[in-house]
Amino acid sequence: MNSYELLEISLFFILLLVMIRPLGSYMAKVYQGERTFLSPVVVPCEKLLYRLCGVDGDEEMDWKRYAWAMALFNLVLFVALFAMLMLQHLLPLNPEKLPAFTWALALNTAISFVTNTNWQAYSGESAASYFTQMAGLTVHNFVSAATGMAVVIALIRGFVRRKTSMLGNFWVDMTRGTLYILLPLSLIGAIFLVSQGVIQNFSSYKTVPLVQEITYDKAKVDDKGDPLKDVKGNPVTESATAKEVTIPMGPVASQEVIKELGTNGGGFFNANSAHPYENPTPLSHFMEIFLILLIPGALTYTFGVMVGNTRQGWTLLGVMLLLLIGSFSVLQGVESSGNPLLAQFGIHGANMEGKDLRFSLAGTNLFEVATTGTSCGAVSAMHDSLTPLGGMIPLALILLGEVIFGGVGSGLYTMLAFAVIAVFVSGLMIGRTPEYLGKKIEVQEMWMSIVTILTAGITVLILSGIAMLTPSAVSAMANPGAHGLSEVLYAFASMANNNGSAFAGLNANVNFYNILGSLAMLLGRYVPAVAVLAMAGSLAEKKYVPPSLGTLPTDKVPFALWLTLVILIVGALTFFPALSLGPIAEHLAMVGGKI
Repeated sequence: MNSYELLEISLFFILLLVMIRPLGSYMAKVYQGERTFLSPVVVPCEKLLYRLCGVDGDEEMDWKRYAWAMALFNLVLFVALFAMLMLQHLLPLNPEKLPAFTWALALNTAISFVTNTNWQAYSGESAASYFTQMAGLTVHNFVSAATGMAVVIALIRGFVRRKTSMLGNFWVDMTRGTLYILLPLSLIGAIFLVSQGVIQNFSSYKTVPLVQEITYDKAKVDDKGDPLKDVKGNPVTESATAKEVTIPMGPVASQEVIKELGTNGGGFFNANSAHPYENPTPLSHFMEIFLILLIPGALTYTFGVMVGNTRQGWTLLGVMLLLLIGSFSVLQGVESSGNPLLAQFGIHGANMEGKDLRFSLAGTNLFEVATTGTSCGAVSAMHDSLTPLGGMIPLALILLGEVIFGGVGSGLYTMLAFAVIAVFVSGLMIGRTPEYLGKKIEVQEMWMSIVTILTAGITVLILSGIAMLTPSAVSAMANPGAHGLSEVLYAFASMANNNGSAFAGLNANVNFYNILGSLAMLLGRYVPAVAVLAMAGSLAEKKYVPPSLGTLPTDKVPFALWLTLVILIVGALTFFPALSLGPIAEHLAMVGGKI
């Protein structure tokens, strides 16, 4: 890295660390029902919503009622969005007269946004109307993020409370997360992005003539829109000339900020955060990375405040930073080294294919590890253009369950599941009943932790295997061999872990990926969430066990290192064979001069 890149990365992490404590403290007050500086404005709105919806804000729920409330709320949201997508052509704010989604694509998209995945098997600017983008997708960006935050708050209460079955009220937690946290931060962030040039309008698309006509090879497609191939499997193309270009418009800033802040991902445009209307300047790039990591990072301090020991939160944050910075360093190293095959022809230097020169190599790599270490899925570079080992880094970050900051709420509760397993294993080593935060870790907590961390991984491996045996899934791959496997593995990893980014090179808008991808998103979101709530209910009913000489300190550096090792071991045991057949095999072939 040059001095500018080093300064950029250093300032980023300094700013992030500075903001974690005040925001984390503020969020703890919000979820504990304490007064904040926004209370005079927000409390009347909060009470009005409860009254309109018939919610008793003082009523508490056990874990089963909490889970049912979450499930029913998300079911209603899914039905509403699915109907909106199927009826898009009849709804207002559609100046481009965009047609309705097909049922398979509508199913996949509705599930995607309800589960906080935001996987997009379509191009936003050519498929979704302004009404769909705002009333459908943006609204779900808020409530799906608030749902994940509510679940982790319920888990924290499970550690804090004693001999009770009550975990709080889902409706209250979800409402407060939206009104007190997501909306104010999104308003500030949207104004900032508009100041940088992110567009926010309802204008029709603009068609302008090109200064110089462009002749290019255009892929031929069949009646279904699938690319045609010759007998050798190569794409069939025809010559075409472009004389004008259509520039899309729309309410972008309002969706852009919450997609980053709520770790939703996706984007108004197909190019995502690589599009100049979504991410126009280096400063907007810096801010979007900051928004991705802000709430997941601050929630660790919220955790520490609510359990009465902020060092517990700092310990988890330290593990997250260690893994994130380590991943960034590896990605920066392999992408800086470039492609050895090109070096044979005198082309030396970093691999800049698929990257935006505005953001620097280090800035781009930081964005990629931030968006895949969380469940965001926004991208500012094309992962398909990374070197094989470079592409393995974002893939591995997703496969680890996105505990490295992770999604808002979902990242922290998955990290806590890993902490429970780390405590249990260490307890077995020293011959004592494992304890975490004063609660004994027993069979119920272990089973729920295992379900939480392994559901997505098992789903990825099974569905990727099925894809390799299904002709329609294989034909949707643009690349053969190890790279094609990486594309499919990345797609299911992204969906099952509710990330939403794509490796590219895979035609995901086919029934196979739309339907099985929907299944992956549902399993990856709701099975761990329900398991976490069940664990929270079990913990809340336990009595507090005072620490003793045999209690493992979980707020010290040794535990942080042990937790890091447990995360890496679980990830390696689960996914190393798949990674060996994909990016590792591709890297060895590249070094051997085979590709």
